[in-house]
Amino acid sequence: MKRKTYIALCGALMALSTASFAVDWVSLQGLEGKKQEQAMKIWGFLEPEYAYTEGSKLQAGPYAGQNAVFNQILPKRDSNSTFNVFRARLGVRGQFDYNKINYFFLTEFGSNGITIKDGPQLTDASVTLNYIKNAHIRFGQFKSPQGNEAQKAIHTFDWNRFTNATDRLLLERFTDANNGLRPDGNGGTIDVANGLNGPVNAFRDIGVQVFNTFTNKNKREFTYAVMLGNGNGISRADNDSNKDLYVLLSTEKVFGGRGPRRQGFKTYAWLIDGKRTFKYVNGVKSDQEFDRQRYGVGTTYRKKKLRFSAEYVRAKGMIFNGSEGGAVPGSIANNPNIPIANLRTASLNYLVDNKSDGWQVDVGYEVIPKLELAVRYDVLNNATGGLAAPGGVDPSGGGDPERKFSTLGFSAQYFFSKKTRAIFNFEFRNAEAPNQASDSNANKILAGMDDRLTFQILHVF
Repeated sequence: MKRKTYIALCGALMALSTASFAVDWVSLQGLEGKKQEQAMKIWGFLEPEYAYTEGSKLQAGPYAGQNAVFNQILPKRDSNSTFNVFRARLGVRGQFDYNKINYFFLTEFGSNGITIKDGPQLTDASVTLNYIKNAHIRFGQFKSPQGNEAQKAIHTFDWNRFTNATDRLLLERFTDANNGLRPDGNGGTIDVANGLNGPVNAFRDIGVQVFNTFTNKNKREFTYAVMLGNGNGISRADNDSNKDLYVLLSTEKVFGGRGPRRQGFKTYAWLIDGKRTFKYVNGVKSDQEFDRQRYGVGTTYRKKKLRFSAEYVRAKGMIFNGSEGGAVPGSIANNPNIPIANLRTASLNYLVDNKSDGWQVDVGYEVIPKLELAVRYDVLNNATGGLAAPGGVDPSGGGDPERKFSTLGFSAQYFFSKKTRAIFNFEFRNAEAPNQASDSNANKILAGMDDRLTFQILHVF
């Protein structure tokens, strides 16, 4: 489907006649609401946490005996048991000119993928103009319209970690190359540690968005959002002339309440269509461009004590492919005679033209006042395009690059108040290389993936 078709769909929705403010993620984050007349409201939240795995080492491949990246705690990946202030955000939001101008400003001071490279970062800085009927226009840096797990406000998130598909397909990491090979100046290549060149995108982009929500007499809402963004993450300008297109369409039957935990039954569909540029591709300086497409559908339900959500995501083009041999980036191979696409230093890697898909189901129930128990199951089928796809390198040392990740999680949330809660998660994690023999290096490595425990206290102020 062409971009003109996507934009035409949103144009049709903009032509509807009756507009009203409604509480959905697009409006909740971009608008202040007609009843809120504050010119400035200071707000934020804290998330101190403890996280633990058994810290199992790699059992095969050229990094055998070293730390497994998937068993080390993010963001630094240098311990399997750590206390951390995972998120600490402070912001200001408000409105002017009788709610015709809304603004949103937020900074991150915690220790996570946003700050790990260059320290505290600006995560949100946007202005929304409400002068055109049926079309709010938002400019700046903010969360782009996409899947519900990625788009919802993180301080209302019901889990301590994202699902596999959201983490690897939507939470984008930016690097200078698709692997650690670089030109050596003599017609050959040298091996370096290919790492992050800035913060993760945090599901955000810099650009312009047009959106609105319409409500009929039966309390059913219809929301559209279309955005054009740089496609180069946060806190920096674009690195090429390409722009990402984001489209979200949703409908929700509202049962009652308001705010981020309002009761309702919503279905939605979304897409992201863009390109990415690497300075180096397979050790050659090229500034090549590659497609990055993501799309999905999902549903959410919340009524009284029960909540439920499900989502399916597909990805085409550039696919994140982990690090060589499951090692922590920067690790040096124990045995340089075992080939891994000529690499000896573990690096972050991308497949430049491949496919992936994933899904998740999440169910929560309030068993007693203030206590919710939940279960979540998610699956990611990564790099299903096979070795025939360009850049289809298996980072474990040979064979098909496809990996299947599955996680069964259990959660308990205790609400001390509306602004303070404790979140305990335990996740049973599994991974395999489905197209390789059970005794292959890839499957020996992935068999060592530990289960994970996380505990957070979240306070909003």
